[in-house]
Amino acid sequence: MDKYIYLTCNPEALVASMLPPEGFGQYLSTGTKKRNRGQAIFFEVDLDQIKTIIDLDSLNRRCVAKADGSPKCSVYLSVYKVLESIPLASLKNLYLTTDHGCVLELKKAPYAKAKEAESDLHLYQELCPVNPMVASSLPPSLFIKKLTDGSIPIILPKLFLVELMLGELAANPLSGSAKNLPYPNIVHLRDCLEIIKGEYEKHMKTVIRIFTGELLYRTIDTGFYVGSGDDILYYPYPKMSDLEKMNYNFFRTL
Repeated sequence: MDKYIYLTCNPEALVASMLPPEGFGQYLSTGTKKRNRGQAIFFEVDLDQIKTIIDLDSLNRRCVAKADGSPKCSVYLSVYKVLESIPLASLKNLYLTTDHGCVLELKKAPYAKAKEAESDLHLYQELCPVNPMVASSLPPSLFIKKLTDGSIPIILPKLFLVELMLGELAANPLSGSAKNLPYPNIVHLRDCLEIIKGEYEKHMKTVIRIFTGELLYRTIDTGFYVGSGDDILYYPYPKMSDLEKMNYNFFRTL
């Protein structure tokens, strides 16, 4: 059987498995006996690009089929500073699962930094290695660069995040409509956005300090981003009309 390597994001871990991505996603979200439920977000990782930083002998010894011939579901290779330790180029496709075991595959796409809307406000849910929700005046590439290039006291080696919808609040925080924005404490969100809009030097403000671990997929805006400095990988999220055609089972759970 083939071996796959995955980077799970909550909790952050490098995991080997004999399950292909869809099977691994179902295993993470529902367990082997369907007694466990929970979202999962994970990358497939290119084994060839991380061979020098993992214990291959341990991997080959532990990630083997069970006595009855069934595949080994998971073998943990690392649980500490995983995203930091592996190259961005090793990250392959991104997978989202619902707590019912539906899996959506997102592929990388070129990202046009020149087309970023610098005039609007943004809302980011950071996912790994830290996970606050942050409002910002910076577009995705500049936001990631700001937190990873050492230009401010807060320094992260790499950052994985998703951009969330703001609707009319992106241009008008105080009086814009918050319809269909199911975030807790909209008043606080409006205040954070207005502070950023009114202060030239303040580019970001924490909205929620601790991520609950459940991402409302229907609130995702442009997609997912992972990067360091000027290097960025982009995983666009489909519009609802396209998602329904792409993966109806995933769509109907939203």
